[in-house]
Amino acid sequence: MARLARKAKILRDGKWNEEDASMLVPGDMISIKLGDIIPADARLLDGDPLKIDQSALTGESLPVTKGPGDGVYSGSTCKQGEIEAVVLASGVHTFFGKAAHLVDSINQVRHFQKVSTKR
Repeated sequence: MARLARKAKILRDGKWNEEDASMLVPGDMISIKLGDIIPADARLLDGDPLKIDQSALTGESLPVTKGPGDGVYSGSTCKQGEIEAVVLASGVHTFFGKAAHLVDSINQVRHFQKVSTKR
């Protein structure tokens, strides 16, 4: 949860405002710049390519380059560049949110867990 963005720069009523990321809905326009944690799954619009650190989601050790038309995931970090994007999914509907839900929904005790906790 600490890796998720708390604030986002959102275009509302023709003005850019910083608001809680929890207020994002699909179709919102957001601004992404160096150092930002991506607040939602989004598709990049026109602009210079970004370098994105997705290691928390994919395990990739190096930042990847994403350009206009590419998708970016909630919880990733912008390491270089600045661009606008349109929100595709937010909250539990994001790639990160779905993965977290799957992990949380597993209540099975595996054989190894049974064996390792026996004394």
